[in-house]
Amino acid sequence: MSTVLTTSVPGYTPYRGKVRDVYDLGDTLAVVATDRISAFDCVMPAGIPGKGRLLTALSKFWFDYLGVPNHLISTDIDDLPTAFRAQRETFAGRTTLARKAEVVPFECVARGYLLGSGWAEYRATGSVCGVALPAGLREASRLPTPIFTPATKAAQGAHDENVSFERMANDIGVTLATELRDKTLDVYRRASEYALERGIIIADTKLEWGRLPGGEVILVDEVLTPDSSRFWPASSYREGGSPPSFDKQFLRDWLETTAWDKASPPPGLPAEIVERTAAKYREAYDCLTR
Repeated sequence: MSTVLTTSVPGYTPYRGKVRDVYDLGDTLAVVATDRISAFDCVMPAGIPGKGRLLTALSKFWFDYLGVPNHLISTDIDDLPTAFRAQRETFAGRTTLARKAEVVPFECVARGYLLGSGWAEYRATGSVCGVALPAGLREASRLPTPIFTPATKAAQGAHDENVSFERMANDIGVTLATELRDKTLDVYRRASEYALERGIIIADTKLEWGRLPGGEVILVDEVLTPDSSRFWPASSYREGGSPPSFDKQFLRDWLETTAWDKASPPPGLPAEIVERTAAKYREAYDCLTR
């Protein structure tokens, strides 16, 4: 299977994010999920074969299942301009024709379990993003109730910063911040219940929202993928450490065993790490969409 790390289309200049190449089509966008993979806010030098197509298919599945207003118009290559169709092998299956929206400049994170930056913050302060939590929780503990923990959207190569709901509300207004918090927690709750029935715990997830010209809030970018969420097999879940995962936590854990300082260019990925990461993405997709 070929690996697509970057794309180009005559007559169009894309914006390149960590994973996606985004093309402005005028009234709409072509959002291309490449096979790039990032960890600790850095893009790795190697990609994961087939990853972009899996992300696109899984996001479409969740958009359809959730029924939340969103940016998706089509994932059919034949709905794209001729210049994209001319590179069918590259763009088919990994490209979303999307509505344009003004993206809210905060990552909207819902957490049901304590891990990652949330676990580090809890150990230091007893809270996460200003939300006080009970004493005595352990790494990967299930929270009494899911919490909303927003983060600023950092530029590529920089780190997102966890912030309080109050900080978010101060920046974008209490009404919009409250709507995004409620919508994010509702999506997380419904998706978590669905996934658990299929043997997967969604420990946390990161959503992005945007506003249409008329003011309607819609879900944009990707949704509930292994890139934006932590997926754990329910059968092997235990507190007290980082559980096995179906997502890129596996890659993060491997990187922690290297001498990489998270500031210099990241190391090359061994073939085994690439292959096992690809297998975890496929397994998550298969479990959730069967």
